[in-house]
Amino acid sequence: MRIDDPDKDKIEGFEWDKGNSEKNWVKHKVSAAECEQVFLNEPLIMPNLAHSQMEERFVARGHTDNDRLLFISFTLRGRFVRVVSARDMNRKERAWYYGQIKKDPPLQD
Repeated sequence: MRIDDPDKDKIEGFEWDKGNSEKNWVKHKVSAAECEQVFLNEPLIMPNLAHSQMEERFVARGHTDNDRLLFISFTLRGRFVRVVSARDMNRKERAWYYGQIKKDPPLQD
């Protein structure tokens, strides 16, 4: 299920900024591969109006192949997704995410 989906049929891949990739790994231990997995696993995508002054931005909430729940801020550069930031979802974001996908969260936190 998607809340507001950029035209996914036009997406060809990912564009990685070395600085953002390093920052995501150093601060949050999120790899580029994990970010790509979230997009392949049907994330919930919404516009990020608060950060769309210079270019249109979106947020994606979804899971990796290992069920790690991530919150990803990104933009579209032509036909490519450019991840700006990626981190684990916080408690409120996880509750919202599970409510949207109609799935019970795991018992342990």
